[in-house]
Amino acid sequence: MKLSFSTVGCPSWTWTEIVTCAADLGFAGIELRGMGDDLSLRSVPVFQPGRVEGTAKALQDKGLSISCLASNLYLFAQAFDMEDARHTIDLARSLHCPYIRVLGDAWGPPGSGIDGDLVKRRLTELAPLALDAGVTLLAETNGVWAETAKLKRLIEDVDSPAVRVLWDLHHPYRYFGEAPETVYRNLGPYIKHVHIKDSVMKNGKPLYKMLTYGDLPLAESLALLKEGGFDGYLSMEWVKRWNDELEEPGVAFAHFVYSAEHLLRRI
Repeated sequence: MKLSFSTVGCPSWTWTEIVTCAADLGFAGIELRGMGDDLSLRSVPVFQPGRVEGTAKALQDKGLSISCLASNLYLFAQAFDMEDARHTIDLARSLHCPYIRVLGDAWGPPGSGIDGDLVKRRLTELAPLALDAGVTLLAETNGVWAETAKLKRLIEDVDSPAVRVLWDLHHPYRYFGEAPETVYRNLGPYIKHVHIKDSVMKNGKPLYKMLTYGDLPLAESLALLKEGGFDGYLSMEWVKRWNDELEEPGVAFAHFVYSAEHLLRRI
């Protein structure tokens, strides 16, 4: 398994700072979730036509990859931007990025009133575009889809090799009380990318902690992935963009590398 971090953890960093940190700390990949004020990346200079190919080459020269594009493609929204979807797929292809994270519910705890049929139709519509581009759409275990039997049915109903799963280790456990064994039994063959974080519960709400400072069953989850032959990315999703009280990214990322490598040696 390889390590990456999401840029949601370093919203104020420049691209040079992001790449330098990844290389210096020994990460293999970077997951893109916005830079600065732009969550879509459409205004970020290094990802513009005419420059994006050079950006991909420079990453390759440093031994780095873009592990996933964590997009703003909200499949549950009535006003869905197909142009943005095509742009995101084109960007992933230009960056040689295999995966695009899509959301079937708002970020965080399960919402209400999510139209599952609409989410299924959107995935079915996008799947051929992704397949033609050689990329895979990843439905995240997030919101109502953190109930993994429900997400399994969605993936099976869409029935496309271009639609698979991003396992966020946090949400099924915290919001539905699902043990890692339950998640893996439901979704194991479909898991292509993993978001890893840690937390404790305080006053009925999760409080995010640096890796191994919380009480999520991380070792059990990683052991299941290892036994199943998972060789993708464990991507640190340090939600600094929306939680300014969290530790600074340089501290959190360095700790993550140390802790994740220790966990992997133990399993």
